Amino acid sequence: MRAEKSQMVGEIKGLVENRPIVLITYKGLKANTFNEFRCKLAELDAVCRVVPNTLLKKAAEALGMDGLAAFDLSGDTALVSGACDPVALMKCVRDFLKGKDQMTVKLAVVEGALLNQADAFAMADLPSREVLLAQLLGLLQAPASQLVRVLNAKLASIVYVLDAYCKKKDEQVA
Repeated sequence: MRAEKSQMVGEIKGLVENRPIVLITYKGLKANTFNEFRCKLAELDAVCRVVPNTLLKKAAEALGMDGLAAFDLSGDTALVSGACDPVALMKCVRDFLKGKDQMTVKLAVVEGALLNQADAFAMADLPSREVLLAQLLGLLQAPASQLVRVLNAKLASIVYVLDAYCKKKDEQVA
């Protein structure tokens, strides 16, 4: 393999390794629209690179990503990758592809799982990582807060009984 190709395989390996990736078609896309997409991705700490299919397969083989290496890639391929939340990346790609019928998701890879376009878009419908963590925290706190409310209600009922007893005793003395 020539030095340029070897260097490019190394760059692709850096983009693919331990990151969520999306492979999209880009045929018929104007350069300024593609640059707008890249700017939106940069906000997420993600990139979009046009990659040759054979070099992508070689990088996948070198990383031991057998599913990606065995996937039948043909035609034009742009690699979207980032060190960001996979859901946010999928949302950005889905929003970009809306209204662009000639563009599709070929394949997405998230934590070793291969996703088709429907699965990738379903992932984009999930809430963000922060929202999911907040929901989890709420679920974890719910039993403890319910216990506190029950204990507080028992103590409050004792206080109400004592208060009523004191008021009754004051009425009898007067």
